Amino acid sequence: MKYRIEGEPLPVVICDLETNEQMITESGGMSWMTPNMKMETTSNGGIGKAFGRMFSGESMFQNRYTAEGGPGTIAFASSFPGSIRAVEITPDKPIIVQKSAFLASETGVELSVHFQKKIGAGFFGGEGFIMQKLTGHGMAFLEIDGHAVEYELAAGQEMIIATGYLAVMDASCTMDIVAVKGAKNMLLGGEGFFNTIVRGPGKIVVQTMPASKLAQSLGVGANK
Repeated sequence: MKYRIEGEPLPVVICDLETNEQMITESGGMSWMTPNMKMETTSNGGIGKAFGRMFSGESMFQNRYTAEGGPGTIAFASSFPGSIRAVEITPDKPIIVQKSAFLASETGVELSVHFQKKIGAGFFGGEGFIMQKLTGHGMAFLEIDGHAVEYELAAGQEMIIATGYLAVMDASCTMDIVAVKGAKNMLLGGEGFFNTIVRGPGKIVVQTMPASKLAQSLGVGANK
């Protein structure tokens, strides 16, 4: 499978498949394709995994596309202005992503629900008690809200991230919350009561314009 990403800030990933190569996407994720791409709707692992995907923000069922009778082309466009990132998933390198980040992947990649071990990180940290975990082997494509910035954290190195800005982290990283210090800062600072703290080792990807932040900005603007 070969691919190219075009069109930021409204990007699309265009994938060229050899005969019998396959890709999976969430329901409704396909944007355009050649006529020889056969679609099959599947639970992809059974009803248990289907419900897990639903809890993680994706559709219960996925669509599998196969290039039949020769090479085929299929495209997946982002549903939000921002970036599409290609990530190579390997058995020893699973990743954790924000809800609804998954766009498409090769069929060797498995999407499942990921629960934060520390409940506080989920309910107060702003990244969600339930996130998505990508395991297996193959290329996956992720939607990032706005521009993506990467950091490689050493063991024990930390990054404090405002609510909604964490997009991706290696499964080797851990997440917790930290309260904004000082009652005045908490109540009047405009940054909320809590921040997310991510600790290495591993890579993290932060995004510059979370969908929730954009919606809030548009709401404020509409009221002016």
